[in-house]
Amino acid sequence: MRIALAVIPFVLLGACQVSKDDANGTASVTYNSDVAENAAADVGNTLQNVAGDISNDVQKTGDKIQNKVGETDVNVNANVTTENKAVKKK
Repeated sequence: MRIALAVIPFVLLGACQVSKDDANGTASVTYNSDVAENAAADVGNTLQNVAGDISNDVQKTGDKIQNKVGETDVNVNANVTTENKAVKKK
C-alpha cells in the first residue's frame, strides 16, 4: 500500500506536459487528466496482478505443506501406570 501511495506523485507528474516557447522565452505547464487516468489504471492493474501472484504462491505453498504433512496417525496409550520411586523421608 505504501508503494501505491509513493507512486501517486509520479503519476501526477507524468500527466504534466511542459511546452517551451523560444520566441518569447516562456514555458507552459498543462495537466492531462487522460494520461493521469491511464497511468493510475495501469498502476492499479499492476498491483492487482502482484496481489494475485502472492495469493497463488501462498496457495501453492499451503498445498505443498499439506502434501508433506498428509495424514498422520498417532496412537496414545492412556492406560500406562508408573511407579513412584521417590524415597519418602520420615
